[in-house]
Amino acid sequence: MKNILVTNDDGVHAKGIKALAAALREIDDVKVTVVAPDRERSTTSHSLTLHRPLRIHKKDDDVYAVDGNPIDAVFLGVSQILKEKPDFLFSGINRGGNLGDDIHYSGTVSAAVEGGIMGIPSVAISQLGTEKFDYTMAAKMAQRVYEMVTKNELPVGMILNVNVPEEAKNLDYEIVKTGQRDYGDLCEEKRDPRGRPYYWIGGSQYKFVDIPDSDCNAIVADKVSITPINVNMTSFDFMEKMKKWA
Repeated sequence: MKNILVTNDDGVHAKGIKALAAALREIDDVKVTVVAPDRERSTTSHSLTLHRPLRIHKKDDDVYAVDGNPIDAVFLGVSQILKEKPDFLFSGINRGGNLGDDIHYSGTVSAAVEGGIMGIPSVAISQLGTEKFDYTMAAKMAQRVYEMVTKNELPVGMILNVNVPEEAKNLDYEIVKTGQRDYGDLCEEKRDPRGRPYYWIGGSQYKFVDIPDSDCNAIVADKVSITPINVNMTSFDFMEKMKKWA
Protein backbone atom coordinates (compact mmCIF):
# COMPACT_ATOMS: atom_id res chain seq x y z
CA MET A 1 0.00 0.00 0.00
CA LYS A 2 1.22 3.49 -0.93
CA ASN A 3 1.03 6.31 1.62
CA ILE A 4 0.10 9.75 0.27
CA LEU A 5 0.49 12.89 2.38
CA VAL A 6 -1.87 15.71 1.35
CA THR A 7 -1.42 19.32 2.43
CA ASN A 8 -2.18 22.87 1.22
CA ASP A 9 -1.96 26.55 2.15
CA ASP A 10 -5.71 27.31 2.09
CA GLY A 11 -6.35 25.45 5.33
CA VAL A 12 -7.57 22.03 6.35
CA HIS A 13 -11.24 23.00 5.83
CA ALA A 14 -10.78 24.27 2.25
CA LYS A 15 -12.90 22.69 -0.49
CA GLY A 16 -9.86 22.15 -2.68
CA ILE A 17 -8.02 19.89 -0.25
CA LYS A 18 -11.19 17.90 0.42
CA ALA A 19 -11.69 17.34 -3.31
CA LEU A 20 -8.05 16.32 -3.71
CA ALA A 21 -8.08 13.86 -0.81
CA ALA A 22 -11.36 12.32 -2.00
CA ALA A 23 -10.00 11.84 -5.53
CA LEU A 24 -6.78 10.25 -4.33
CA ARG A 25 -8.70 7.88 -2.05
CA GLU A 26 -10.41 6.51 -5.17
CA ILE A 27 -7.07 5.09 -6.33
CA ASP A 28 -6.52 1.42 -5.51
CA ASP A 29 -4.06 0.44 -2.81
CA VAL A 30 -3.37 3.91 -1.36
CA LYS A 31 -3.78 5.43 2.08
CA VAL A 32 -4.30 9.20 2.20
CA THR A 33 -3.42 11.29 5.24
CA VAL A 34 -4.29 15.00 5.30
CA VAL A 35 -2.06 17.30 7.36
CA ALA A 36 -2.68 20.98 6.66
CA PRO A 37 -2.71 24.40 8.34
CA ASP A 38 -5.67 25.07 10.61
CA ARG A 39 -6.49 28.24 8.63
CA GLU A 40 -5.52 29.96 5.40
CA ARG A 41 -1.77 30.52 5.12
CA SER A 42 -1.50 31.64 1.50
CA THR A 43 1.70 33.31 0.18
CA THR A 44 3.73 32.16 3.17
CA SER A 45 6.33 30.74 0.78
CA HIS A 46 8.83 28.44 2.54
CA SER A 47 8.28 29.85 6.02
CA LEU A 48 9.08 27.44 8.87
CA THR A 49 7.95 28.22 12.43
CA LEU A 50 10.95 28.17 14.79
CA HIS A 51 10.11 30.66 17.55
CA ARG A 52 6.95 29.23 19.08
CA PRO A 53 5.56 25.74 19.74
CA LEU A 54 3.29 24.05 17.21
CA ARG A 55 0.20 21.99 17.96
CA ILE A 56 -1.52 19.20 16.04
CA HIS A 57 -5.30 18.78 16.24
CA LYS A 58 -6.98 15.63 14.91
CA LYS A 59 -10.10 16.63 12.96
CA ASP A 60 -11.21 13.27 11.58
CA ASP A 61 -9.82 9.89 10.63
CA ASP A 62 -6.50 10.61 8.89
CA VAL A 63 -7.17 14.38 8.92
CA TYR A 64 -5.00 16.67 11.05
CA ALA A 65 -4.73 20.44 11.48
CA VAL A 66 -1.48 22.20 12.40
CA ASP A 67 -1.47 25.73 13.84
CA GLY A 68 1.34 26.77 11.53
CA ASN A 69 2.35 27.16 7.91
CA PRO A 70 2.32 24.62 5.06
CA ILE A 71 5.98 23.73 5.64
CA ASP A 72 5.22 23.08 9.31
CA ALA A 73 2.38 20.78 8.25
CA VAL A 74 4.66 18.78 5.95
CA PHE A 75 7.40 18.56 8.56
CA LEU A 76 5.05 17.42 11.33
CA GLY A 77 3.11 15.17 8.97
CA VAL A 78 6.26 13.25 8.09
CA SER A 79 8.05 13.27 11.44
CA GLN A 80 5.18 13.00 13.94
CA ILE A 81 2.01 11.70 12.30
CA LEU A 82 3.21 9.27 9.65
CA LYS A 83 6.50 8.64 11.50
CA GLU A 84 8.21 8.02 8.16
CA LYS A 85 8.47 9.44 4.66
CA PRO A 86 5.32 8.87 2.61
CA ASP A 87 5.53 7.45 -0.89
CA PHE A 88 3.98 10.58 -2.37
CA LEU A 89 3.04 14.16 -1.44
CA PHE A 90 0.29 16.29 -2.98
CA SER A 91 -0.17 19.97 -2.16
CA GLY A 92 -3.47 21.62 -3.14
CA ILE A 93 -5.86 21.95 -4.76
CA ASN A 94 -5.04 25.63 -4.41
CA ARG A 95 -7.80 28.20 -4.78
CA GLY A 96 -6.20 30.18 -7.60
CA GLY A 97 -3.31 29.66 -9.98
CA ASN A 98 0.38 29.38 -9.16
CA LEU A 99 1.95 30.44 -12.43
CA GLY A 100 5.24 32.06 -13.34
CA ASP A 101 6.70 34.11 -10.51
CA ASP A 102 3.94 32.91 -8.16
CA ILE A 103 6.02 29.86 -7.32
CA HIS A 104 8.35 32.02 -5.21
CA TYR A 105 5.50 33.22 -2.99
CA SER A 106 3.18 30.23 -2.98
CA GLY A 107 2.74 28.15 0.15
CA THR A 108 1.21 25.46 -2.06
CA VAL A 109 4.31 25.11 -4.23
CA SER A 110 6.64 25.49 -1.24
CA ALA A 111 4.96 22.58 0.51
CA ALA A 112 5.74 20.43 -2.54
CA VAL A 113 9.30 21.77 -2.56
CA GLU A 114 9.66 20.70 1.08
CA GLY A 115 8.56 17.25 0.03
CA GLY A 116 11.19 17.31 -2.72
CA ILE A 117 13.84 18.35 -0.20
CA MET A 118 12.89 15.30 1.86
CA GLY A 119 13.21 13.06 -1.20
CA ILE A 120 9.45 12.52 -1.56
CA PRO A 121 7.89 12.57 -5.06
CA SER A 122 5.79 15.72 -4.76
CA VAL A 123 3.20 17.63 -6.79
CA ALA A 124 1.61 21.06 -6.31
CA ILE A 125 -1.74 21.46 -8.04
CA SER A 126 -3.74 24.66 -8.43
CA GLN A 127 -7.10 25.63 -9.91
CA LEU A 128 -7.56 29.00 -11.59
CA GLY A 129 -10.81 30.83 -10.98
CA THR A 130 -12.49 34.08 -10.00
CA GLU A 131 -15.52 33.61 -7.77
CA LYS A 132 -16.74 30.03 -8.21
CA PHE A 133 -14.16 27.27 -8.08
CA ASP A 134 -15.03 23.85 -9.47
CA TYR A 135 -12.31 21.38 -8.47
CA THR A 136 -13.70 18.42 -10.44
CA MET A 137 -11.22 18.52 -13.32
CA ALA A 138 -8.28 19.40 -11.07
CA ALA A 139 -9.08 16.39 -8.87
CA LYS A 140 -9.15 14.15 -11.95
CA MET A 141 -5.86 15.67 -13.07
CA ALA A 142 -4.35 14.79 -9.71
CA GLN A 143 -5.29 11.16 -10.32
CA ARG A 144 -3.71 11.25 -13.77
CA VAL A 145 -0.50 12.85 -12.50
CA TYR A 146 -0.26 10.20 -9.79
CA GLU A 147 -0.48 7.51 -12.46
CA MET A 148 2.12 9.30 -14.62
CA VAL A 149 4.62 9.62 -11.79
CA THR A 150 4.18 6.10 -10.42
CA LYS A 151 4.69 4.62 -13.90
CA ASN A 152 7.60 6.82 -14.98
CA GLU A 153 9.24 7.83 -11.68
CA LEU A 154 10.08 11.39 -10.64
CA PRO A 155 13.81 12.03 -10.09
CA VAL A 156 14.89 12.83 -6.54
CA GLY A 157 14.87 16.61 -6.04
CA MET A 158 12.31 17.24 -8.80
CA ILE A 159 8.72 18.35 -8.16
CA LEU A 160 5.81 19.07 -10.48
CA ASN A 161 3.80 22.28 -10.52
CA VAL A 162 0.37 21.72 -12.10
CA ASN A 163 -2.17 24.43 -12.99
CA VAL A 164 -5.70 23.77 -14.26
CA PRO A 165 -7.61 26.38 -16.35
CA GLU A 166 -10.68 28.03 -14.85
CA GLU A 167 -13.20 26.17 -16.99
CA ALA A 168 -11.24 23.13 -18.11
CA LYS A 169 -13.30 20.91 -20.41
CA ASN A 170 -10.78 18.06 -20.56
CA LEU A 171 -7.40 16.97 -19.23
CA ASP A 172 -5.31 18.08 -22.22
CA TYR A 173 -1.97 19.22 -20.85
CA GLU A 174 1.38 20.66 -21.91
CA ILE A 175 4.80 20.12 -20.33
CA VAL A 176 6.08 23.69 -20.08
CA LYS A 177 8.58 26.00 -18.41
CA THR A 178 7.83 28.60 -15.77
CA GLY A 179 6.49 31.78 -17.35
CA GLN A 180 6.28 35.35 -16.09
CA ARG A 181 3.37 37.08 -14.43
CA ASP A 182 2.49 40.74 -14.99
CA TYR A 183 1.28 41.87 -11.59
CA GLY A 184 0.57 45.37 -12.85
CA ASP A 185 -0.23 47.89 -10.12
CA LEU A 186 0.93 45.61 -7.32
CA CYS A 187 0.47 47.96 -4.38
CA GLU A 188 -2.58 50.19 -3.94
CA GLU A 189 -2.74 52.99 -1.38
CA LYS A 190 -6.04 53.77 0.35
CA ARG A 191 -7.19 55.86 3.32
CA ASP A 192 -8.95 54.73 6.46
CA PRO A 193 -11.86 56.75 7.99
CA ARG A 194 -9.33 58.86 9.92
CA GLY A 195 -7.38 59.76 6.81
CA ARG A 196 -4.41 57.54 7.56
CA PRO A 197 -2.86 55.62 4.61
CA TYR A 198 -2.94 51.85 4.33
CA TYR A 199 -1.92 49.53 1.53
CA TRP A 200 -3.23 46.47 -0.31
CA ILE A 201 -0.73 44.23 -2.09
CA GLY A 202 -2.29 42.22 -4.91
CA GLY A 203 -2.48 41.78 -8.66
CA SER A 204 -4.56 40.12 -11.36
CA GLN A 205 -4.07 36.37 -11.80
CA TYR A 206 -4.75 36.71 -15.53
CA LYS A 207 -2.02 39.14 -16.66
CA PHE A 208 0.89 37.27 -18.24
CA VAL A 209 3.97 38.01 -20.31
CA ASP A 210 3.69 36.24 -23.67
CA ILE A 211 6.42 33.58 -23.44
CA PRO A 212 6.02 30.56 -25.75
CA ASP A 213 6.04 27.14 -24.10
CA SER A 214 5.38 28.64 -20.67
CA ASP A 215 2.83 27.72 -18.02
CA CYS A 216 1.09 31.07 -18.47
CA ASN A 217 0.67 30.55 -22.21
CA ALA A 218 -0.63 27.03 -21.67
CA ILE A 219 -3.39 28.41 -19.44
CA VAL A 220 -4.26 31.05 -22.05
CA ALA A 221 -4.66 28.16 -24.51
CA ASP A 222 -6.99 26.39 -22.04
CA LYS A 223 -4.47 23.63 -21.39
CA VAL A 224 -3.38 22.18 -18.08
CA SER A 225 0.22 23.22 -17.44
CA ILE A 226 2.75 20.83 -15.90
CA THR A 227 6.14 22.27 -15.00
CA PRO A 228 9.03 20.23 -13.57
CA ILE A 229 10.90 22.27 -10.96
CA ASN A 230 14.32 21.50 -9.47
CA VAL A 231 14.55 21.83 -5.72
CA ASN A 232 18.26 22.58 -6.16
CA MET A 233 18.16 26.06 -7.71
CA THR A 234 21.87 26.19 -8.56
CA SER A 235 22.54 27.44 -12.09
CA PHE A 236 25.12 24.84 -13.05
CA ASP A 237 25.71 26.32 -16.53
CA PHE A 238 26.43 29.78 -15.13
CA MET A 239 28.53 28.31 -12.32
CA GLU A 240 30.94 26.95 -14.94
CA LYS A 241 31.02 30.36 -16.67
CA MET A 242 31.76 32.10 -13.37
CA LYS A 243 34.76 29.87 -12.84
CA LYS A 244 36.26 31.48 -15.97
CA TRP A 245 35.82 35.05 -14.73
CA ALA A 246 39.06 36.96 -14.39
